[in-house]
Amino acid sequence: MSLLEKIKSLSQAHSAKTVAIRRHIHANPELSYQEVNTVKYVEEQLRSFGITNITRMAGTGLVAEVAGKNPTRKTIALRADMDALPIVEANDVPYKSTNPGVMHACGHDVHTSSLLGTARILNEVKDQFEGTVRFLFQPGEEKNPGGASYMIRDGALENPRPVGIIGQHVFPLLPAGKIGFREGMYMASADEIYLRVIGKGGHGAAPELAIDPIVIASHIIIALQQIISRNASPKQPTVLTFGDIVGKGATNIIPDEVRIAGTFRAMNETWRASGLQKIQKMAESLAEGMGGRCEVEISHGYPYLENNPELTRRLRVAAEAYVGQENVHDIDITLGAEDFAYYSQVIPASFYRLGTRNDAKGLTSYVHTPTFNIDEDALAIGPGLMAWMAVNELAG
Repeated sequence: MSLLEKIKSLSQAHSAKTVAIRRHIHANPELSYQEVNTVKYVEEQLRSFGITNITRMAGTGLVAEVAGKNPTRKTIALRADMDALPIVEANDVPYKSTNPGVMHACGHDVHTSSLLGTARILNEVKDQFEGTVRFLFQPGEEKNPGGASYMIRDGALENPRPVGIIGQHVFPLLPAGKIGFREGMYMASADEIYLRVIGKGGHGAAPELAIDPIVIASHIIIALQQIISRNASPKQPTVLTFGDIVGKGATNIIPDEVRIAGTFRAMNETWRASGLQKIQKMAESLAEGMGGRCEVEISHGYPYLENNPELTRRLRVAAEAYVGQENVHDIDITLGAEDFAYYSQVIPASFYRLGTRNDAKGLTSYVHTPTFNIDEDALAIGPGLMAWMAVNELAG
């Protein structure tokens, strides 16, 4: 039996266990940087597979390694994230979240269980490849500054530095069994914008005695869109969205202040810095010109994600050998963001998509929704696919 056939066979044979792990994690979700029980469970699973080279880091993260023959020859890193989202789950399934208001609505339960399956497979075939595979189970992908930044800070990419890192993410736009790749620029940076527009409250019937922060806020929101339409190049994907406005007045009450929150996304670090500067200056100046003031707070998030073209090309070839060329697809850029981007700033990185959709089963909801779920047949493919990619990189 070839190594490819062996890995495929093991991925299929262990799929029931991988699904059981996924369901346990799904039923017991934990928010960003609070993954205390999740990381403990991950470590228990790794040890049950016979993997003992484990190091805790980044608070609630860990790194594990499986060494093949000639372990110092080369190291490749594989990554999964473990945190959940503050969403009330609407799915009626036996493994529904038991933590009220918290849900694995972005598939991190899938990423973690799949990478555990990959670790198990590679540990069982470690006498058939050279080099070392490093597994990164990180916290806090969903919340700034991003758990990846803490993993890097604590040395996850050192001693020795891996030649590259591979990440996998669920993709409900592709059917289970399909895999998606994109070379080069793939995902956006993501910064959070918080505006506090301060005026002077008063009676709605006497606006001349007040400084209306709602009117000022309205002008700011509209004006800031011109930064995108008149300052960003039409060739450069970028977006500014405000999704939260709070002005606690009433039909006849002008409030003292209005709070606005939104996100700014870009795919160029130079424009990102310039855009943020322009947002702050325009918001402050416009409020001042209308008699009020605006306090601007910017929470700097993840950089944009660049998929190393050469690494991604090789992974695509490996995926075609694993699932068939007809099941490997090109995917488009997205203004979504991922803290995996931090790794791509340090070493060659590639972030690909695992199809999880099944129309016949009604599994079509997008990520970050209360009804998101996956076709668990994907978990018969995901672990083995990543294992095969890893050994190919070590062999190259």
